[in-house]
Amino acid sequence: MPSLNDIRTRFLDYYKSEGHEIVSSSPLVPRNDPTLMFANSGMVQFKNLFTGAESRDYSRATSAQKCVRAGGKHNDLDNVGYTARHHTFFEMLGNFSFGDYFKDDAINYAWNMVTRELGINKDKLVVTVYHDDDEAAAIWKKVAGLSDDKIIRIATDDNFWMMGSTGPCGPSSEIFYDHGDHIWGGPPGSPEEDGDRFVEIWNLVFMQYEQFEDGSRSPLPNQSIDTGMGIERVAALLQGTNDNYATDLIRALIEASANATSTDPDGPGKTHHRVIADHLRSTSFLIADGVMPSNDGRGYVLRRIMRRAMRHVHLLGAQDPLMHRLVPSLVGQMGAAYPELGQAQALIEETLRLEETRFKQTLERGLRLLDDELDGLAEGTDLPGQAAFKLYDTYGFPLDLTQDALREKGRGVDSDGFDEAMAEQKAKARAAWSGSGETVDATIWLDIADRDGATDFLGYDTETAEAQITAIVKHGAEIKSATVGDTVQIVVNQTPFYGESGGQVGDTGVVHADGLSARVTDTRKTAGVFIHIAEITKGTFEVGTAVELNVDPTRRSQIRANHSATHLLHEALRQSLGDHVAQRGSLNAPDRLRFDFSHGKALSLEQLQSVEAEVNAYIRQNTGVETRIMTPDDARELGAQALFGEKYGDEVRVVSMGAQPNSGRGSLGNTYSLELCGGTHVGRTGDIGAFVMLGDSASSSGVRRIEALSGQAAMDYLRTQDGRLAEVASVLKTPAADAPARVKALMDERKALANEVAQLRRELAVSGGGQTDAPAAEDVNGTKFLAQVVSGVTGKDLPALVDDYKAQIGSGAVLLIADAGGKAAVAAGVTADKAEAVSAVDLVRAAVAELGGKGGGGRPDMAQGGGASADNADAAIAAAKAVL
Repeated sequence: MPSLNDIRTRFLDYYKSEGHEIVSSSPLVPRNDPTLMFANSGMVQFKNLFTGAESRDYSRATSAQKCVRAGGKHNDLDNVGYTARHHTFFEMLGNFSFGDYFKDDAINYAWNMVTRELGINKDKLVVTVYHDDDEAAAIWKKVAGLSDDKIIRIATDDNFWMMGSTGPCGPSSEIFYDHGDHIWGGPPGSPEEDGDRFVEIWNLVFMQYEQFEDGSRSPLPNQSIDTGMGIERVAALLQGTNDNYATDLIRALIEASANATSTDPDGPGKTHHRVIADHLRSTSFLIADGVMPSNDGRGYVLRRIMRRAMRHVHLLGAQDPLMHRLVPSLVGQMGAAYPELGQAQALIEETLRLEETRFKQTLERGLRLLDDELDGLAEGTDLPGQAAFKLYDTYGFPLDLTQDALREKGRGVDSDGFDEAMAEQKAKARAAWSGSGETVDATIWLDIADRDGATDFLGYDTETAEAQITAIVKHGAEIKSATVGDTVQIVVNQTPFYGESGGQVGDTGVVHADGLSARVTDTRKTAGVFIHIAEITKGTFEVGTAVELNVDPTRRSQIRANHSATHLLHEALRQSLGDHVAQRGSLNAPDRLRFDFSHGKALSLEQLQSVEAEVNAYIRQNTGVETRIMTPDDARELGAQALFGEKYGDEVRVVSMGAQPNSGRGSLGNTYSLELCGGTHVGRTGDIGAFVMLGDSASSSGVRRIEALSGQAAMDYLRTQDGRLAEVASVLKTPAADAPARVKALMDERKALANEVAQLRRELAVSGGGQTDAPAAEDVNGTKFLAQVVSGVTGKDLPALVDDYKAQIGSGAVLLIADAGGKAAVAAGVTADKAEAVSAVDLVRAAVAELGGKGGGGRPDMAQGGGASADNADAAIAAAKAVL
């Protein structure tokens, strides 16, 4: 019985032997077709070859193409898990001719592949052709020897393929496999064609015409072939089933899911395992091809698939994130054929883990809300659209996730009501957008900018400036004046206050004049207008008044130091980790800095120390920080790094700091750090003072985050750490330099004592807790059976105890039940000579069911499980006996 991997290899090798170029699968995100969300067939990557827009050094090709259908026109998501053949991810085997061979060879190759290479019984095959394609029908008759009743003519577009409303098109021919009359269904074209008896396994498209806008067609100068064989369907029939989920590869993923959840792969959770197995493939391949979960576009579709799978994980009773634990199984099954899976394994696992962790926080609340809504409805009534919208708006449930949850309850959703609720919410949001306080319709700032011009920023050179008030805004509307107690937004013609952008927080300070004073709590920037959020503390401010603006100098100094330290950190990371490091977000605040950057794994302690040391070395270098104005193209040509999320105009500020030999940066010579940046910076690197990294953590999939301190905050932190070390050394009564070694010695001693205690507990349990007689085995149906309830031990201790008892009885089975922290822990073992006749897994599952638990798993010779309480231990032992 060939495996799915065997079938893929046989197919590609056969066509290679027939002169076809084996072409690797294209990414799921199409490179050459922006109309497609994901690649959904093998021909996608060859589209330009078929249209003549591209040429390659081969005229015939074969491929195994990864495909996803989960959004847009081709969307199988709702059916996945409930049918035998629907998938979000599947593989399409195909052979292609670009003006080389045509119908004769295509049909001959197909028949040889199916009947000779794959060994499929030709008596089980029927084919379809377009109703007027006499040529294809004659070739099938000649090549395959099929009778007229097995060559079915179809008059619909099921057998006529078109690339679009215009362009290449042509008739197609399909091969169907007859699974037998024990399965309901009829041949294609019959009233029962939707049954499962006849399954399409291969489609051959004969591109022979070009269609024009007026509906007319003319023969193509280069007639071509495009075929597609669904590998999962072929594997199913070759493996003696009509269920794709029973094939070896997908079954392996189902069993991995079952093992991870200690549930039966074919029990009540069967559908859940099928959904998880399918969605594991689609999500993993999408992430490997660069798609990340988000709230729009491809990322939104990925998130929908993820969350659907994660809900089914929840329904299996898994308490912790599960999907990421299944990735190694997938890589083991498909990594050889698709090496990108292995290369991206860490990223896939981390993305799934983070997404599932976040989703689990809202899933249970959302499902409770759904149940509450259903409790008040009559049996079979659809969920009101308003309730479905609440799930979406409050808990992030896409409509299709709610529909999937209700499907199992035999209910639907009032989708029209959902659409009405969505429209109503958008209308309210628009009506409330005028806002108040700090939130104002952006159009007001556009109006102010059009009328008065953009604010002139003076803050690079000064922290104090005079200006004239050009606008005062309160509650989303312009006002002429503001007085004591008002919180308003003040616009002036020029300002030293930095407006939050590029990761640097906005400035605070004071605006004042004779008899006037206002405290600026934040500064923002919109449409070129600097918005000073201010509390009036004295006098009445009026439009047109001349004022003086003073930035808080201490706070600005701290922000500058952290911002400049961020630039040095960025370059040090690039030098240490590689050029793939790119900024993915930052925060430059007065008390700390935060830097997010692209990198696939955590930094080692040595890497962290090296980066920190390099930053401090350039701080001590105390070189001047220089700024140049140039075009973005010129800046990038010099090697300047652009800041994440920043937008640049015709001219940009290029900030350089630090000196190193042979940097290769042209006219800027030996500059160490060179970045496009609109923020404020120190005059010399020495002004940063000191730099301390607090640690490295994951920010999101493929993005790491470093938090750090500079200047006085760094010194205060180091002083605090010294104090803590001194305190630890005092408690340990050892010099500070020896404290780490002393702590390690104590930890080793503690571990040894813990192991000794565990061993004593096991020995005490084996001896019957000090009783005179140790437990005796009894004969159950010809098998020695020793069962005991033990105390004073943990679930981790049970396997060792089971082994001890197995050694005592020599041959037979052992069952131990422990009261572990208020819950029951169960372990069973079977000696080698009995392992084929008796399974420890069966013993555990029988016992666990009586203890308020479910599942349990392991090997035939050793298995474990758990229950809610050990109070029903006698019944649990009796249930295990019944298994024997």
